[in-house]
Amino acid sequence: MLNEKDHGDRGKYQMELVCLDQLVPPDHLLRLIEKHVDFSFITEKVRSLYSESQGRPSIPPIRLFKMMLIGYLFNIGSERILEKDIGVNLAYRWFLGLGLSDRVPDHSTISANRNVRFKGTTVFQDIFDEVVRLAISHHMIAGRLLITDSTHIQADANHNRYTQQITSASPQAYLQELDQAVQESREAHGKKPLAPLRKRAAEEPLKKEKVSLTDPESGYMSRKNKPEGFFYLDHRTVDHKYNMISDVYVTPGNVNDSTVYMERLNRQLETFGFGDTLEAIALDSGYMVPHICKQTISWMTVIAERKPPSKPGFYTKEDFTYDKENDLYLCPLGHQLGYRTTSRAGYDEYLSDKQHCKSCPMLAQCTENKKHERLIQRHVWEEYKERVQQNKKSPEGEKIYKYRAQTIERSFADAKNLHGYRRCRMRGKAKVQEQALMTAMTQNLKKIARHLAKKEAYVLHVDLKNDRSSGFSYYLGNAAA
Repeated sequence: MLNEKDHGDRGKYQMELVCLDQLVPPDHLLRLIEKHVDFSFITEKVRSLYSESQGRPSIPPIRLFKMMLIGYLFNIGSERILEKDIGVNLAYRWFLGLGLSDRVPDHSTISANRNVRFKGTTVFQDIFDEVVRLAISHHMIAGRLLITDSTHIQADANHNRYTQQITSASPQAYLQELDQAVQESREAHGKKPLAPLRKRAAEEPLKKEKVSLTDPESGYMSRKNKPEGFFYLDHRTVDHKYNMISDVYVTPGNVNDSTVYMERLNRQLETFGFGDTLEAIALDSGYMVPHICKQTISWMTVIAERKPPSKPGFYTKEDFTYDKENDLYLCPLGHQLGYRTTSRAGYDEYLSDKQHCKSCPMLAQCTENKKHERLIQRHVWEEYKERVQQNKKSPEGEKIYKYRAQTIERSFADAKNLHGYRRCRMRGKAKVQEQALMTAMTQNLKKIARHLAKKEAYVLHVDLKNDRSSGFSYYLGNAAA
């Protein structure tokens, strides 16, 4: 029946006695997080950054953090809009402990703390680590299989405003170890040692790179099948059990994936004690470098292999067989390629006999070299790479690698589709690192809260079922006893 009465503005100005707690649905995400996550550790993490006796009383650090958490949970990219939304959203007010008439903290408070109090500190990393430890305590992170990959985040920069600068290659931590291996290989083959590492580094050629004028700390990314422009890279590690994020680290978009991997892996082993539990590692093809293979060979390391492009019908390196005992390669027709030298990059070079190759009927399928020679390069740590390749081909390795699509790829997709992770909210590596940590922390907290709520509901269901099966009076009697 149509109700034609117009109640006017009666409801707008009607005064009611209400309890804010009753207006928040019992299954609201913020209610689940508030119930199952204790944020009191935040106060201790930031206590040293506040004065004990001077200044006005600050906004409680937990409330400040919760404001930021709301912004990431519900993809509110602007802190000005966040302040307004908190003012009209009852669930947000309830989560922050604000009454209906309490003033919402100003949005500038967040940026002031970020730019002054928290600048140069590890506050966000410390809070993220505590959330990871919380997940470990609830057995949501096993530390047995860790999966790592990177994704690009578009920098808040104008792609048309840049300058060309001359830069040198950044030094790699493993170069000293590689240099020693190169010298040992040359010595074993009777070759003269190369120049010292420092002298060689000074001889490295410089290169030109585009540097953004709006965000100089971002990197110009130009990769195959990737967008071109100024980006950052989020190097992320997840645990396969519940797809919980155990580490995030931001670099400029022109940094290779493998560059920071060992540093971040070692940090997890030390911080969370994964060294006692880790059994396997799964990585994308960007991490297939001999150094990583060597450092992770004690675990079941599974890395996808990206084969270099080759002409159809042309012999590839895989068509040649390495004879370890005699330290030489055999071509598909059984002819030898002997050792020639070890390069500065760490490769043993094996060269064919040009006199034989010149008359070989398969020369056109083997090499286009004008001297009729075929060169095969073998890294000084090639044996570790070959063992990792065998891991990938094994039934267990294939099963482990399939977890990537279910875990790390999904983690990135959720971050970008649900939490605004396609584009940087701020400029500068430190602030993008803050965004990365807050986004990952948000994803972890959602999983923890929902998992514990589901677990609690299941226990309650089982208890009720047992009570009914045993008889209500009997249950009461046991309870009284």
